[in-house]
Amino acid sequence: MAFRGKEMMKKLVKKVGAETLTPELKEKLKACVPDSKVVMGRAKRGLYAGRHIQYGNRVSEDGGNKSRRCWKPNVQEKRLFSYIFDRHIKVKVTTHALRCIDKAGGIDEYLLKTPYQKMDTEMGLFWKTKMEQRYAELGQMEVAFFTPEDEAKFEQGFKDLNIAKKEARREARKEARRKMYGGEEKGEEEASIEAGGSESHQDDHGWLEANA
Repeated sequence: MAFRGKEMMKKLVKKVGAETLTPELKEKLKACVPDSKVVMGRAKRGLYAGRHIQYGNRVSEDGGNKSRRCWKPNVQEKRLFSYIFDRHIKVKVTTHALRCIDKAGGIDEYLLKTPYQKMDTEMGLFWKTKMEQRYAELGQMEVAFFTPEDEAKFEQGFKDLNIAKKEARREARKEARRKMYGGEEKGEEEASIEAGGSESHQDDHGWLEANA
């Protein structure tokens, strides 16, 4: 293995974790690490799906003069959701890689279906190894299934809980409405009592003036 391949292998093993990496997966990873294949620097930090920088000539229309130029891939920064890790993965991808991911059915399916030999970028190898490692961990977990009676009990419990929440909200609205309208009625009664008291006071004052 060339020096570049050894350095890339060291980085991948360090990122994934040498303690949790199985020997079979490590051998498979070592066999697919490019030995002398040249990959552009930006492609190591994203999913480019074989799209790299290309070089050619710009030819003038009049004299046919040629000048060197390059074509760079259309790279976008996206957040792709992974169901295996239950979170978004922020990665730089080309538009060709996005079409491949959509065709495969998601980022998980694309990374798992793509062979190690075609995954020529460091980030692609890293996430592919992490996903296979997670699959191995999930395969060793015990799965518990509920009986139909237990599922019916859970469903009935959720229904009762929703009914109780609706009743509590209805009672809270009634209490708020009672407080609001009860306060207005009380204010109107006090205003009418004050108005009646002022009228009686004016009548008494007029009667005293007439007798005087």
